[in-house]
Amino acid sequence: MLRDRYKPMDLFTLVPALSLALEPVLAQLDRLLDDDLLFQHVKADLRRRAPHTATRGRPSTPVEVILRMLVVKRLYGWSSEETEHFVADSLVLRQFCRVYLQPVPDDTTLLRWANALGPQTLVALNERVVELARSLKVTCGRKLRVDSTVVETPLHHPTDSGLLADGVRGLSRLLSRAKVVMGHVTDLGQAVFRSRLRSVRRLVRQLHRLARRKGEGATEQLQHAYSQLIQVTQRSYAQAGKVSAALRQLGTQRAQQLVRLFEQFLPRVARVIEQTVRRVLHGEVVPAQDKLVSLFEPHSQIIVRRKTGKAVEFGRKVWLEEVEGGLISGYRILTEAGQDFPYLPDSLVAHQQRFGHPPRLLAADRGVYSAANEAIAQQARVKRIVIPYAGKPPPTRIAQERTAWFRRGWRFRAGIEGRISVLRRRFGLGRCQAHGEAGLGRWVGWGILTANLVTIGHRVADRSTRSTRRAA
Repeated sequence: MLRDRYKPMDLFTLVPALSLALEPVLAQLDRLLDDDLLFQHVKADLRRRAPHTATRGRPSTPVEVILRMLVVKRLYGWSSEETEHFVADSLVLRQFCRVYLQPVPDDTTLLRWANALGPQTLVALNERVVELARSLKVTCGRKLRVDSTVVETPLHHPTDSGLLADGVRGLSRLLSRAKVVMGHVTDLGQAVFRSRLRSVRRLVRQLHRLARRKGEGATEQLQHAYSQLIQVTQRSYAQAGKVSAALRQLGTQRAQQLVRLFEQFLPRVARVIEQTVRRVLHGEVVPAQDKLVSLFEPHSQIIVRRKTGKAVEFGRKVWLEEVEGGLISGYRILTEAGQDFPYLPDSLVAHQQRFGHPPRLLAADRGVYSAANEAIAQQARVKRIVIPYAGKPPPTRIAQERTAWFRRGWRFRAGIEGRISVLRRRFGLGRCQAHGEAGLGRWVGWGILTANLVTIGHRVADRSTRSTRRAA
């Protein structure tokens, strides 16, 4: 049964000699998280975890506790295990998370509840936090700056041999699980469950040695070793196809679960085999958008950054919209890793809906420029458009970009680079630790939501400190 919250109590009054209190920023976060709409968004998702979560079963961890512990987790960059340990160990965090003297949820419990929240719920939570910022006069949406960044996904550097080895390893795991489920009910024989991991590991080691050699003979040997590795992968693929077909005939729940896993994994392995044959054996250049770079994170993309030390990244691009006050008012995980200019019109529409008026100043880098985007911004009644010209600018454009207001806007635009740096270093947007596309959406959402809450907390706490000093 889903519980809303524990009975309120003040732990600080139990030990008055310690003079415990929430630090100023944490105290502001405590007030922000008391918002009922934030609570209801989270509760609506958690009650969908099972058909009768809201009304049946033993009392759950309260919704309020889950929300606050997930914020604390991202606030301090802890793992689920560390969050459980440090909240249990601190009276201040127990009070902030509203756990009081109750048992702190286990790390696995926290993880399961966190996975029950959908990425769209995190978007809705961030929209509500922006509304709270407006009500607290932290921002009013007069200025808007946009940019994109890359969030890396949890995968090793992709190589053809590594992907083929991953395919055989994944299929071997599924075959071993299928062998337990099927038992002696099958006429396929034991050979169909054979693991080919030793053969694959031997061939991968051989490929690593051959890759260091030079000359025509080395190229031929490398292609021969690759053809052997492809054949081994194809045999594992054929075995898995036979076992999957046999599992479909069984009516048990475990068998059908395995069938679904086979149906997810087999097309990815086939795609890896096909792209390796094209690249290595036929010498074709496979376009980046057609490549699969991970069997376990198939949504990952190849993103060419051309930056020092990391020319190419593997993950997903995230589009960020930041307003004055340092708030990320909106974000999107992009479906394509191309140019940035197609995403500006939607940002202007979203800003209008969010604040009820267009931004007075719009700033973006050169990658967002297009004549169409400037025309759309002008139609949206944006007064100052600070987007440098892409290509060789005409004399009138050069004169415009040298004006004082354009340079001020360009300096304002540079602030989003610092915001991205903070999001990557402090709030985990450098590399996603969650799995799957939904996991990436949750990871990005919690990072941006927590960053916005901290920004609002700092602004309001600084304002109250200044007021106290003036009064004194």
